[in-house]
Amino acid sequence: MERKTVRTGIVGAGFAARFHYEALKRVRCVDVDVAGVYAIDADMAKTYGAERGVKVYGSLESLIDDVDVVHAVVPPVAHEEIAVAALERDTFAIVEKPLTGYFGDGSKGFNGRTFPKEKMLEKALASIDRMIAAEKKSRGCICYAENWVYAPAIQKEREIIEKTAAQILWIHGEEAHSGSHAATYGFWKFSGGGSLIGKGCHPLTAALYLKRVEGRARGGAPIKPKSVTSRCHALTNLEAFQDQGHLRSDYTDIEDFSMIHVTFDDGTIATIFASEIIMGGIHNWLEVAANNHRTICNINPNTGMCTYNPVDAQFKDIYVVEKTGTKQGWSNPAPDEDHFTGYPHEMEAFYRTIAFGDPVEGNSGLAGDTISAIYSAYVSDERGGAEVAVKTY
Repeated sequence: MERKTVRTGIVGAGFAARFHYEALKRVRCVDVDVAGVYAIDADMAKTYGAERGVKVYGSLESLIDDVDVVHAVVPPVAHEEIAVAALERDTFAIVEKPLTGYFGDGSKGFNGRTFPKEKMLEKALASIDRMIAAEKKSRGCICYAENWVYAPAIQKEREIIEKTAAQILWIHGEEAHSGSHAATYGFWKFSGGGSLIGKGCHPLTAALYLKRVEGRARGGAPIKPKSVTSRCHALTNLEAFQDQGHLRSDYTDIEDFSMIHVTFDDGTIATIFASEIIMGGIHNWLEVAANNHRTICNINPNTGMCTYNPVDAQFKDIYVVEKTGTKQGWSNPAPDEDHFTGYPHEMEAFYRTIAFGDPVEGNSGLAGDTISAIYSAYVSDERGGAEVAVKTY
């Protein structure tokens, strides 16, 4: 049988575009032909293309017309535009997380902290609706690039749930570190929010995914979120905050700490924390308390490798782990960070969907539920933690 080739286009030329390209090298089910790159910043696109020997396109449309799938690896403010443009041309769209959101009203004085959150929720849901409507008319589909769904630990927990008919009673998870490296992060108009959407979307999507898995395994229908309560805080913006330079603290109008409590339609719960105030590297984990087992998924860091380094400078040219503040002392170097976090696994799965029609686990419905829960949580926080119903997809 002739091996299939999938032509791919990269939209964006920053951090995410780089790790997507590396993940594509590890796709095994098909041959991936990276046709080229397009980015609004022409200089970045030129550099990206030159480093990888791929064509630089002058417009989004010309790239889409030349490929089978596009990777939307740009700030989330542009996700809808790219995905809809691709789907309207029957092209698959791999969309980074978060799927979409609310990015301001265009006014010069827009402030995400004070803008009415019900209006944000309304606009975010409308964006989801437009993306899903475009998908329904297309021969392509949205592949939601939430790597937590495909992380080996989460997929092993999926197997346990399916094979033991487990009932999940409580999921508890977190993503946290000392602050995003992206220059656009910190402005609601680019990021759609702060820690709740920028970091909380990861463990939240994994929790929503596992409850979907449980529902299918136990009764045939996915279990979905029913309501949320939430609190958000801007701790590094407090007048009392004493900045010693270890945490990023230049956020304009977003929160740097959040908590969301999810009640599912079967009455079970999840609690998700996300923040920018944790030192020592990325802190990514998810714990599942079920009626027949307990699982702790240590996504990052994990103890696959432990190293003691007495002199920081000695590891100057050695990558240890993302976001760690020092390389001195004991650390947990990542022997293959991308593997543990699920990047090659999600790409393999997406390209099987594109080439062979395999069902996609990280689909638009799961992505839509995540965004709906997040913006409902922003409404809850604005109401002092009141319970808010969640629309699901």
